[in-house]
Amino acid sequence: MRILVANVNTTVSMTEAIAVSARGVASPGTEIIGITPRFGADSCEGNFESYLAAIAVMDAITSYADPFDAVIQAGYGEHGREGLQELLDVPVVDITEAAASTAMYLGHKYSVVTSLDRTVPLIEDRLKLAGLDARCASVRASGLGVLELESDPERAVQAIVSQAREAVEKDHAEVICLGCGGMAELEAKVSAATGVPIVDGVRSAVTIAEGLVRMGLSTSKVRTYATPRQKKVTGWPFQL
Repeated sequence: MRILVANVNTTVSMTEAIAVSARGVASPGTEIIGITPRFGADSCEGNFESYLAAIAVMDAITSYADPFDAVIQAGYGEHGREGLQELLDVPVVDITEAAASTAMYLGHKYSVVTSLDRTVPLIEDRLKLAGLDARCASVRASGLGVLELESDPERAVQAIVSQAREAVEKDHAEVICLGCGGMAELEAKVSAATGVPIVDGVRSAVTIAEGLVRMGLSTSKVRTYATPRQKKVTGWPFQL
């Protein structure tokens, strides 16, 4: 089984970190391929960058030459999953939805701890669109930019732990989702500090994608995610 894990930004080191985290839970025989878009922002922290990333990820995935069995979109709260589902005949798993759905198996309410406050509405909207908002206690911002998670990991852990504790104590969350692909592999430290299960979206998405492939299931092509109609696409190398 080969799973493509698409970073939504152009920071190669973050792609590599995400891929390492994904491989940590992948089953023997599952190959994880990290994908970095050829254009876009070095971090995604707002609507402009998110919509740009949606196009960039579709470009990167449709440009991949070898066969693959599933795709993971490794951006928390980002746009574009629906476009990939139309374009592809393999399962597409978004880490925002993967983390939230996994969290609901582990506790009554979950909270998300993300990067900057401006990303909170994007995550709230994504959860609502996916029908996963009813059991979300809160979405909290650590105050750190995405790239700071990599450049200052100790400060990142402190900021995430602080907000996770607030979510547990004040918002009554029983599970915490790490709300950024760049937070991969921080689960143990945050769990030790809070005493609750910590869910990473990338690792959740890998297990979900593997399960769908093994069951022979993929996106329904009836109506909503039907293959795009044949037409000329101007200015983009990929043609329908």
